[in-house]
Amino acid sequence: MTTYTGSCHCGAVRFEVEAEIDHVRVCDCSICSMRGALNVRVPKENLRLLTPWEDLSLYRWGSRTAKDYFCPRCGILPFRLPSDPTPRELREGVRPFDGWAVNVRCLQGIDFDSLPVRRIHGSRIRLEPT
Repeated sequence: MTTYTGSCHCGAVRFEVEAEIDHVRVCDCSICSMRGALNVRVPKENLRLLTPWEDLSLYRWGSRTAKDYFCPRCGILPFRLPSDPTPRELREGVRPFDGWAVNVRCLQGIDFDSLPVRRIHGSRIRLEPT
């Protein structure tokens, strides 16, 4: 397991994440496609915030179950808690995942071009308005 250091663009939000990054996930839902993130999923305990939580802003939309944390200064969204802990593309019998989606574009020392891309079809998920 490798420990990566990450931040938003201005550096106000800083964090560390332990992960084995063998691919990135590109989701086609409205928020993911607009922000252009390359995500990797990590267990909740593998993300350590170096900035106080109160220094982050939280955006919630649709079903209001996903938690999108972003820097209020530069607007970068380095990580989120997805609304559905079990990815829809997984077949039955696979253990559910409950963790962070971390934007690897916010991590230092990552060669994006060397990572395989897994396409996620979040646009197919029906959300009930709140």
